[in-house]
Amino acid sequence: MTRREIREQIFLKLFQIEFHPEEDLTEQLRYLDNEEEMEETKDTEYIQNKINAIAAKVTEIDAAINEVAKGWKTTRMGKVDLTLIRLAVYEIRYEESIPTGVAINEAVELAKKYGTEESPSFINGILAKIA
Repeated sequence: MTRREIREQIFLKLFQIEFHPEEDLTEQLRYLDNEEEMEETKDTEYIQNKINAIAAKVTEIDAAINEVAKGWKTTRMGKVDLTLIRLAVYEIRYEESIPTGVAINEAVELAKKYGTEESPSFINGILAKIA
Protein backbone atom coordinates (compact mmCIF):
# COMPACT_ATOMS: atom_id res chain seq x y z
CA MET A 1 0.00 0.00 0.00
CA THR A 2 1.09 3.57 -0.58
CA ARG A 3 1.35 5.96 2.36
CA ARG A 4 -1.81 7.68 1.20
CA GLU A 5 -3.69 4.37 1.07
CA ILE A 6 -2.44 3.49 4.54
CA ARG A 7 -3.54 6.87 5.88
CA GLU A 8 -6.94 6.42 4.25
CA GLN A 9 -7.34 2.98 5.87
CA ILE A 10 -6.45 4.49 9.25
CA PHE A 11 -9.00 7.25 8.72
CA LEU A 12 -11.75 4.81 7.69
CA LYS A 13 -11.17 2.59 10.70
CA LEU A 14 -10.99 5.52 13.10
CA PHE A 15 -14.20 6.86 11.61
CA GLN A 16 -16.02 3.54 12.03
CA ILE A 17 -14.76 3.18 15.59
CA GLU A 18 -16.12 6.64 16.39
CA PHE A 19 -19.60 5.11 16.54
CA HIS A 20 -18.70 2.56 19.23
CA PRO A 21 -17.69 2.82 22.90
CA GLU A 22 -13.95 3.15 23.57
CA GLU A 23 -13.85 -0.12 25.50
CA ASP A 24 -14.87 -1.93 22.28
CA LEU A 25 -11.79 -0.66 20.36
CA THR A 26 -9.92 -3.97 20.26
CA GLU A 27 -13.00 -5.92 19.21
CA GLN A 28 -13.89 -3.34 16.53
CA LEU A 29 -10.39 -3.45 15.05
CA ARG A 30 -10.51 -7.24 14.91
CA TYR A 31 -13.96 -7.12 13.26
CA LEU A 32 -12.85 -4.54 10.70
CA ASP A 33 -9.79 -6.58 9.76
CA ASN A 34 -11.91 -9.72 9.29
CA GLU A 35 -14.51 -7.80 7.29
CA GLU A 36 -11.91 -6.47 4.87
CA GLU A 37 -10.03 -9.78 4.74
CA MET A 38 -6.76 -7.91 4.86
CA GLU A 39 -3.57 -9.86 4.51
CA GLU A 40 -1.40 -9.84 7.58
CA THR A 41 1.33 -7.54 6.43
CA LYS A 42 3.59 -4.93 7.95
CA ASP A 43 1.03 -2.37 6.72
CA THR A 44 -1.75 -4.04 8.70
CA GLU A 45 0.39 -4.03 11.82
CA TYR A 46 1.35 -0.38 11.26
CA ILE A 47 -2.32 0.57 10.78
CA GLN A 48 -3.41 -1.19 13.96
CA ASN A 49 -0.55 0.29 15.98
CA LYS A 50 -1.28 3.80 14.75
CA ILE A 51 -5.00 3.51 15.50
CA ASN A 52 -4.19 2.33 19.02
CA ALA A 53 -1.70 5.18 19.46
CA ILE A 54 -4.22 7.77 18.30
CA ALA A 55 -6.92 6.31 20.56
CA ALA A 56 -4.52 6.53 23.51
CA LYS A 57 -3.88 10.23 22.82
CA VAL A 58 -7.41 11.27 21.82
CA THR A 59 -7.99 13.27 25.02
CA GLU A 60 -4.81 15.29 24.47
CA ILE A 61 -5.55 15.68 20.76
CA ASP A 62 -9.10 16.89 21.43
CA ALA A 63 -7.81 19.39 24.00
CA ALA A 64 -5.42 20.82 21.40
CA ILE A 65 -8.25 21.04 18.85
CA ASN A 66 -10.62 22.71 21.32
CA GLU A 67 -7.93 25.26 22.18
CA VAL A 68 -7.84 26.63 18.62
CA ALA A 69 -11.33 25.88 17.27
CA LYS A 70 -13.26 28.98 18.18
CA GLY A 71 -16.98 28.18 18.35
CA TRP A 72 -16.41 24.62 17.15
CA LYS A 73 -15.64 22.30 20.03
CA THR A 74 -14.99 18.68 19.11
CA THR A 75 -18.44 17.72 20.39
CA ARG A 76 -20.04 19.89 17.66
CA MET A 77 -17.82 18.85 14.75
CA GLY A 78 -18.88 16.41 12.09
CA LYS A 79 -17.35 12.98 12.63
CA VAL A 80 -15.54 12.95 9.28
CA ASP A 81 -13.91 16.32 9.94
CA LEU A 82 -13.08 15.46 13.54
CA THR A 83 -11.54 12.11 12.60
CA LEU A 84 -9.37 13.69 9.90
CA ILE A 85 -8.27 16.49 12.25
CA ARG A 86 -7.41 13.97 14.98
CA LEU A 87 -5.33 11.91 12.55
CA ALA A 88 -3.44 14.97 11.31
CA VAL A 89 -2.89 16.38 14.81
CA TYR A 90 -1.48 13.04 15.89
CA GLU A 91 0.90 13.05 12.94
CA ILE A 92 1.93 16.67 13.57
CA ARG A 93 2.51 16.26 17.29
CA TYR A 94 3.73 12.70 17.68
CA GLU A 95 5.31 11.52 14.40
CA GLU A 96 8.50 13.38 13.64
CA SER A 97 8.96 11.43 10.40
CA ILE A 98 5.87 13.06 8.88
CA PRO A 99 6.33 16.72 7.89
CA THR A 100 3.60 19.04 9.15
CA GLY A 101 2.74 20.16 5.63
CA VAL A 102 2.25 16.57 4.51
CA ALA A 103 -0.05 15.79 7.45
CA ILE A 104 -2.18 18.86 6.69
CA ASN A 105 -2.26 18.27 2.93
CA GLU A 106 -3.26 14.62 3.33
CA ALA A 107 -6.08 15.55 5.73
CA VAL A 108 -7.35 18.16 3.26
CA GLU A 109 -7.21 15.68 0.37
CA LEU A 110 -9.14 13.07 2.35
CA ALA A 111 -11.66 15.78 3.31
CA LYS A 112 -12.26 16.46 -0.38
CA LYS A 113 -13.08 12.79 -0.86
CA TYR A 114 -15.10 12.07 2.31
CA GLY A 115 -16.21 15.40 3.76
CA THR A 116 -18.62 18.14 2.84
CA GLU A 117 -17.87 21.03 0.52
CA GLU A 118 -16.70 23.08 3.51
CA SER A 119 -14.59 20.33 5.08
CA PRO A 120 -11.26 21.00 3.32
CA SER A 121 -11.12 24.68 4.30
CA PHE A 122 -12.42 24.00 7.83
CA ILE A 123 -9.83 21.27 8.42
CA ASN A 124 -7.04 23.37 6.88
CA GLY A 125 -7.94 26.29 9.14
CA ILE A 126 -7.92 24.24 12.33
CA LEU A 127 -4.69 22.46 11.44
CA ALA A 128 -2.95 25.69 10.44
CA LYS A 129 -3.65 27.06 13.93
CA ILE A 130 -2.32 23.89 15.56
CA ALA A 131 0.81 23.75 13.43
